[in-house]
Amino acid sequence: MVVRLRLARFGRKMMLMCAAASLPPPQHLPFYRIFAADARCPRDGRHLEQLGHYDPIPGKDGNKSLGLNIERIQYWLSVGAQPSATVARLLGQAGVIPRPPPGLHKGAVKNPDKYKKK
Repeated sequence: MVVRLRLARFGRKMMLMCAAASLPPPQHLPFYRIFAADARCPRDGRHLEQLGHYDPIPGKDGNKSLGLNIERIQYWLSVGAQPSATVARLLGQAGVIPRPPPGLHKGAVKNPDKYKKK
């Protein structure tokens, strides 16, 4: 079984009322949980373990919220779990794993090996 560390989206839509009686488009408030999941399961499907959370909307202090269970993430990485590109970026920013090189995510360039330093 191939295990991936990936995000599952949660959150809500919030309707804001304006002074005029017209309804504005909904404002999305996404919230993500970081899961260890079988690679064949869908994004919001069955998971093995919840490893953290990520809130991309900045709070009143201007910072985005990231909570990680570092011990369990290191365990899953040690048994061969592969993080998705976004989770790898978040774990790199948190210092859990080395930062992935910028701009070399899947689909950015056709031959990424050509641009790697030797």
